[in-house]
Amino acid sequence: MEKLNVICVDDQREVLSAVIQDLEPLACWLNIEDCESGEEVLELMEDLDAEGECIAVIVSDHVMPGMTGVELLTEVSRDSRFKETKKVLLTGQATHTDTITAINTAGVSHYFEKPWSADELVGCVRTLVTHYIFDKGFDYQPYHEQLDQTVVLERLR
Repeated sequence: MEKLNVICVDDQREVLSAVIQDLEPLACWLNIEDCESGEEVLELMEDLDAEGECIAVIVSDHVMPGMTGVELLTEVSRDSRFKETKKVLLTGQATHTDTITAINTAGVSHYFEKPWSADELVGCVRTLVTHYIFDKGFDYQPYHEQLDQTVVLERLR
């Protein structure tokens, strides 16, 4: 069974804590990591990859000092080791241009504006991890009960 990670990044600790808390229902089968900068995410990804672990989803704020969320997700999308990693942009301050750039260059799968719905975020991450498992060709059976059943049925046709 693959060790699946979800990485959440936001430079504001209280927002990051809220995201982690909202994703708690998934913690029984996913490892949820938190980072406070894009640079920290890239370091963590290197470590997890070196340990043979998988990064299924990154949930990133956009406006952060140093490296923006779009810059981070674009860099991740350029690394062939993480080509299947799904990306979510979570922000209250991205411009229309930022959002288009995120979709076109970073391969962002979903975009949430702050404040977000916890149920929608959990559902989105569950769906994206389900796609990730199938895209990577992993055996979905060990995770079957946790996955988005609509996607499972779709993928098995």
